[in-house]
Amino acid sequence: MRKLSLDALAREHLERAAASTGRGASTVYGGHEHVLRRTLLALTAGTSLADHENPGEATLLLRGRVRLTSGDTDWEGRSGDLITVPDARHGPEALEDSAVLLTVVRTD
Repeated sequence: MRKLSLDALAREHLERAAASTGRGASTVYGGHEHVLRRTLLALTAGTSLADHENPGEATLLLRGRVRLTSGDTDWEGRSGDLITVPDARHGPEALEDSAVLLTVVRTD
């Protein structure tokens, strides 16, 4: 069993992100050899990720404010919201300094 503080990890990654590219990430569970993967993403306000494909079923658990865009549709979420990632090209943008717990279950 392993325990970690997502709050502490989010603070640490946001500090690093602010001092560099505006973003940071680390896998907190799983990886390419697992079906389930959880990744903590830290994004400073105004930082976005380029549109990309969904690798499987995925959700975002938010801390901060994030907009997820897919085509002509977008969703805005706040701390504590869980957003289901569409099965289409999409990209997130931080509307304020934010941490996102991305959970992906590969379906390939």
